[in-house]
Order: sequence, then C-alpha cells, then structure tokens
Amino acid sequence: MFSRKNKQRARERATEYATCKDFQRIFTEDMVGLHRLAFLLTADQAKAEQCFVTGLEESIRGNPVFRQWARAWSKRAIIQNAIKTIAPVPPRIGAAEPESSLLQNGSSAEDAAADVAAWEPFERFVFVMAVLEGYSLRECSTLLGCPVQDVVTAKSLALQRLAAETPQEPAASGHEFIPWTAAFARAQVA
Repeated sequence: MFSRKNKQRARERATEYATCKDFQRIFTEDMVGLHRLAFLLTADQAKAEQCFVTGLEESIRGNPVFRQWARAWSKRAIIQNAIKTIAPVPPRIGAAEPESSLLQNGSSAEDAAADVAAWEPFERFVFVMAVLEGYSLRECSTLLGCPVQDVVTAKSLALQRLAAETPQEPAASGHEFIPWTAAFARAQVA
C-alpha cells in the first residue's frame, strides 16, 4: 500500500508529464510549423498530412514525456514518420548529382519550400533535420540509419546549394529580398 507521502509524490510526478490535452494543444498551436516540417521532409502534401496525423496519434499514446519536452517530441514524431514514409537513403558513391533547383535568397517563401522539396530526399532530410531543426550530425545519422559521413556530405551539398544563389543586388531580381532562413520560417504550405 502507498502511504500518503508516496501517493502525493506519484501525483506530483504525473503532473510533470505531458498529457493528451498538452499534445493536442501543441499540434493545434504549432499546426502550420509542424505541417511545414512534414511537407519539407516528404515533399508531398498527402504524405505530409499522413505524417502530421500519425505524429499526433503517436505523441498522444506514446511514452511518457516531460511537459517541457513535448514540443520537441512532437517534431521528432513527425520526423520519424517521414523517415518511415519516404525511407531516404544516401546517394551511391559516384552517382551524378541530381538536377534540382537551387534555392534563391530572393525567392518567395513558397518558392523556397518548393525548391527544397525538389531536392533529392536524403539531402532534403539532412538539410531540414540538421540545418532547420538543429539536430546534430550524429542524431541525423542515427535517425536516418546511415554513417555520419553520409550526413556530413549531404549537409555540405545542401549548404552549397544555399550559398550558390546569393543575389548581389536583391532589388534587381524583381523579388523581395528574403534570407533563406526567414523564407522557411514564413513559408505557408497550401
């Protein structure tokens, strides 16, 4: 039998963990950002929606998570579902570099998301996880099930794409100048 002190301690611990309502609130408040994350990873509206919904379901019925970790847990659930859905693999050594568009700093927020969506899946996943979400190279390697060197190479290629199209005079391009990091923060996925 539990003593009063043990029951009180158990109740206090229970309030430290995120509840179903906490995750529902997070997914409602961060819906645009979480859906954008799913879209940038999958490059497909239907698959992004699937990852978003499955991420919510898994967060609600998943392992106990401390309240302060619930937002990060929600993102990780979406990332893990996108990895299962797309199964990105590093390109073969010596394979030709895919011909996809380069992100342009002067492009609109929607164009920026579309440019990244056109990238090869593995490079896109590494870019979103390592650059936009701040995962370490080792975390990316673990989640993607590949050597760290593959992640390093993909991240380097993604950053080269970003640097390759820096406009010299933003006003001359006819587009509003939007730094690439801000473009992803503002991108709306229809």
